[in-house]
Amino acid sequence: MYILSFIEDYWDALLSMTAEMAPYLLLGFFFAGLLRAFVPKNIYRRHLAPRNMKSVVKAALLGIPLPLCSCGVIPTSVGLRREGASHGACTSFLIATPQTGVDSIAATYSLMGLPFAVVRPIAALFTAMFGGWLVNRYARDDEQLSAEQANHDENSQCGCGHHHDHDHDHDHCHSDHDHCHSGHHHEAADGEDWWHRFADAMRYAFVEMLQDVGKWLVVGLLIAALITVAVPNEWLAALHDYKLLNMIIVLAVAIPMYVCATGSIPIAVSLMAKGLTPGAALVLLMAGPAVNSASMLVIGKVFGRRTLWLYVASIVVGAMLFGLGIDYLLPQEWFRVGSVMAGGEHCAHCLGAWDWIWIGLLAVLMVNAFCRQLHSSLSLRHRHNDHAGHGHHDGGGTAHVSQYKVTGMTCNHCRMGVERAIGGVAGVEQVSVDLATGTAYVTGAHDPSALAAAVEAIGFEVAPADTPAQR
Repeated sequence: MYILSFIEDYWDALLSMTAEMAPYLLLGFFFAGLLRAFVPKNIYRRHLAPRNMKSVVKAALLGIPLPLCSCGVIPTSVGLRREGASHGACTSFLIATPQTGVDSIAATYSLMGLPFAVVRPIAALFTAMFGGWLVNRYARDDEQLSAEQANHDENSQCGCGHHHDHDHDHDHCHSDHDHCHSGHHHEAADGEDWWHRFADAMRYAFVEMLQDVGKWLVVGLLIAALITVAVPNEWLAALHDYKLLNMIIVLAVAIPMYVCATGSIPIAVSLMAKGLTPGAALVLLMAGPAVNSASMLVIGKVFGRRTLWLYVASIVVGAMLFGLGIDYLLPQEWFRVGSVMAGGEHCAHCLGAWDWIWIGLLAVLMVNAFCRQLHSSLSLRHRHNDHAGHGHHDGGGTAHVSQYKVTGMTCNHCRMGVERAIGGVAGVEQVSVDLATGTAYVTGAHDPSALAAAVEAIGFEVAPADTPAQR
C-alpha cells in the first residue's frame, strides 16, 4: 500500500508541476524561435568589438534572451571572438547566456512568480558585467590565447552561423535538412519570404530546442517530484536559518553537475518547498546552468586559465551576493513560491481541461522532437554503415569517409559548431555529426591533425573512431 501511495503522490506531483510550466514554456520556445530567425546576425560583431565596459554590457544584454546551454554557448563565443568581439565581451556572453533565456524566464514566472522572474535576469546581467570587467582588467595574458584559438578555424565559415559572413556548402551543415539551420539567423536567399523564415523559427523552437532542452526538463521534473514526495520537510527546514550555509551546500552540488536553465527551475521550487531559502534557490538557478565541470574544462582550454578562474569567481560571488540580498534585504513574501507543488496540493484529478491540453501539447511536441532525433541518428548510421559495407562510387571515384568520436557535445548548438569547424578543414567535402553517438562522418581526403585542431579550437575533444569507412 505504501508503494502504491508513493507512486500516486509522485505522479500527481509530476503532473501538477508540468501543468504549471507547460504554457509558459511553450510561449518561451515560441519567442526564442522568433528571436533566432529574425534578429540580424551582424548586430553581434557591430557592437562587441571595443575593449571597454560598453561592449561587456552589450554582450550580457544580447546573451540573456538566448536559449543556449553552458556547452553550446562556448563555440558561439569562439565565433564571436573570431568576428572581433573583445575578450571581456565574450566572457560576459559566456556568463549571461546559460543562466537565462526567454524560455527559462517564462518558466521561472510560471512556477516561482514575478519577483524571481525579474531578479534572475538582473542577477545574470550584473554577474556577467562583473565577470567581463574582471577579464578585461586582470586576464590580459589570456587575450592572445583566445584570439589564436578563435582564429585557428577562421576559414570554417558557414552561411548559417550567428556571425559568419561566407556562404558554405550546405553539405557541411545538417545532414537531415535541405539547408542549414544552425545559426542565429538564416541568410535568406533571394525571394525567401517571411513565411519561410517563420517556419524555420517554429522548427527551431519546437524541434531543435526541445531536442536540446527536453531531456534536461524531464530530468528536472522527475527529480523535483521525487524531492517533493520523498524528502521530509524537516530536513531542509532545520537549515532555514543558516542562509549562508544553504548557499554553500547548493554551490557544492550545483558546480560539478550539469543542469540547464529551464531544468533547474522545478528542482529549485521543490527544494524551496522543503525549506531551502529563496536566496539559495537563486544560487542554484544561477550557478547550476552556468558552471559545471565539463564547461569549466573547455573554457580553461579555449579562453585561458585565468579567465576560467575569474569566470567561476564572478558567478559564485554574484550568485551569493544576490542570494543574500534576497534573503536579507527584500520582503520574503515576494519569494514565497505559489506553486501547487509548494503548497502540497498534488491532485491530478483537480487539473482542468486546459491543464491537460497544455500537458498533452508539450508531450506530443517532445515525443515528436525525440523521434525525429532518433530517426535522423539511425538514418545517418544506416547510411554510413551501408556505404562501409558495400562501397559507393560516384563518377568513377571512391569517396573516403572517416569516422571520428567527438566528446563534450550536449546539444544541437554543439553539433553544429563541430560541423562548421570540420567543414572548414582543407579537403573536407562533406560532414555530418550524429549527436546521439558523438560520431562525425567526414567525406574527403583531409589531414586528421588539422581536423582535430579545428575541433579542439572550439572546445571539444576528438579522436579517430575504431572503424573508419569507405564509400
